[in-house]
Amino acid sequence: MKYPLLDTIHSPQDLKRIPREQLPQLCQELRWYLLNALSINPGHLGSNLGALEATVAMHYVYDTPYDRIVWDVGHQAYIHKLLTGRRKAFHTLRKWGGLSGFPLPAESPYDTFAAGHASNSISAALGMAVASASKGEHRNVVAFIGDGSMTGGLAFEGLNNASSFPNNLLIILNDNNMSIDRNVGGLNRYLVNLLTNKTYNQMRHRVYRGLRKINVIGDGRGREIQRFNNRLKAIVSRQPNFFDSFSLRYIGPIDGNDVLRMVHVLEEIKKLKGPRVLHISTTKGKGYGPAEQEPTIWHAPGKFDPETGERKQALPAAEPPKFQDVFGQTLIELARMDPRIVGITPAMPSGCSMSMLEEAMPERMYDVGIAEGHAVTFSSGMASEGLIPVCNIYSTFMQRAYDQLIHDVAMLDNHVVFCLDRAGLVGEDGATHQGAFDLSYLRGIPHMSVCSPMDEKQLRHLMYSACLHWSGPVAIRYPRGKGSVIDWQVPMQLHPLGKGRELTRGRELVFLSIGPIGVEVARVVEELRTEGIDAGHIDLVFAKPLDLELLHRVLSECPCAISVEEGTLIGGVGSAIAELILERDYATKLRRLGLPDEFIAHGTPEQQRSYCGLDHASIKRTALELLGKDLQTS
Repeated sequence: MKYPLLDTIHSPQDLKRIPREQLPQLCQELRWYLLNALSINPGHLGSNLGALEATVAMHYVYDTPYDRIVWDVGHQAYIHKLLTGRRKAFHTLRKWGGLSGFPLPAESPYDTFAAGHASNSISAALGMAVASASKGEHRNVVAFIGDGSMTGGLAFEGLNNASSFPNNLLIILNDNNMSIDRNVGGLNRYLVNLLTNKTYNQMRHRVYRGLRKINVIGDGRGREIQRFNNRLKAIVSRQPNFFDSFSLRYIGPIDGNDVLRMVHVLEEIKKLKGPRVLHISTTKGKGYGPAEQEPTIWHAPGKFDPETGERKQALPAAEPPKFQDVFGQTLIELARMDPRIVGITPAMPSGCSMSMLEEAMPERMYDVGIAEGHAVTFSSGMASEGLIPVCNIYSTFMQRAYDQLIHDVAMLDNHVVFCLDRAGLVGEDGATHQGAFDLSYLRGIPHMSVCSPMDEKQLRHLMYSACLHWSGPVAIRYPRGKGSVIDWQVPMQLHPLGKGRELTRGRELVFLSIGPIGVEVARVVEELRTEGIDAGHIDLVFAKPLDLELLHRVLSECPCAISVEEGTLIGGVGSAIAELILERDYATKLRRLGLPDEFIAHGTPEQQRSYCGLDHASIKRTALELLGKDLQTS
């Protein structure tokens, strides 16, 4: 397919040379380029199709990178990458050594801030805008935030502070669910024209000065004039506005998928000063029928045929299920066993498969939006009243609720079961989404029990035990994607709290693993034993509490041990083993395998494990080196 306009664009400066009337054609070329690229190299599709025209308009109007664009949840920034000199490398998107799927300042000066988690754009952009104002710079700063991200508390903290200091911040609220204001219509278009019109704004200031002279309004400070302006807008529109309470000038909503309209409005807004909100209405998957009709499926559809919309199915029926699907099915079974069990998730019901409970028992599933801290405290409140909340949060997003874990759950010793999906290395989403830190950040919390299943069967046993037999707060971590067991629907059994499993007994060397990485460790152990090495394997199951009885026997008998975990080495399970060896004066030589002290880049999980020394060859090499044996002769 030919792209006559897109082929001429290597930077936003090239974009600005395109005649305005040709921008709709450019948007169509970008749309088809994105469809063709992502049909082969999968990524986030629907959100980028929806934000396409707004992205083109921002780069057309603003002087980036001097003017700043701060993205919120950066998976909607693919068009931004294409317009800022990265089109030739776009085929490497989300691949090892290639472009990140999110804005990454180290990748380009056009990427102003990290944007893998939600709701941070307003605070970050406000910091940039205030810094620019304090330095006397005439820099425009734009925060581009989706309506889903507005459910996060950090977004409201930023809004509350936005008018407190001199700044030139524009917040663009990308509303793709019509969830805040009414539909775009004639009155709204009239108000947008009015509120961005030069004559109106001159009139507004003249009226303000006249009323001030007769002491009808106050002393002329920024908040006072903005309150006056908001009252005037409320009179004209006959309705108050949510953003008025934050003393922010509100404009919209407008059609964010009309590129010419967006350019005109942004040019007018650019002339205004002070913090402002532009509310745009967009359609997820805009311009591609299948994505518009099923936006959830087409958020990240995998490989597909762009002409027909036919998606390639990911897994044949004979392969093991995804851990999240085992979680979803097991949760339904548990909910049927005990009416006290309820499910809570912060905006990820389909991703974590809690949508299964929502479909089966809608009155027992609570989606609280992108609000992890609220999800945790909300769950604890339920537990205080005798319910058994199962709160499913991705490992990387649980980091955002750390204070609530400590203060609102653990300190009260409330019985909340946290299921941490996407624990460990997650692949193409990369550094912002790796579930690297949960073992470390959970292990130090009093009352918290932390465990991880080696396979899908064990996930069922741990969920059953945590919900119906254990007490206090419990965290069960498990990875993204499929496991290793096809016949997983076994009767659920009680697993004793804090007890590990000895899978293979060894006198020469013992592996101490936790979680699904134990499947690979088991293969290494089997291989070593066929080569005459008396290797053993303990599935710890628990990072906290450790099975001290089992570990005492093993570490007393075995001279060499290797801990293996798909989590950060600092503060993880290997650290716990090292502490135990030091405290008990064991003579065991210990080697620790896990994630190094760095943020692991995007790529396939296999590439990431190889880089971190957690693949088959690296685990075996570590064992042979610890035993003083030659890899080639073993």
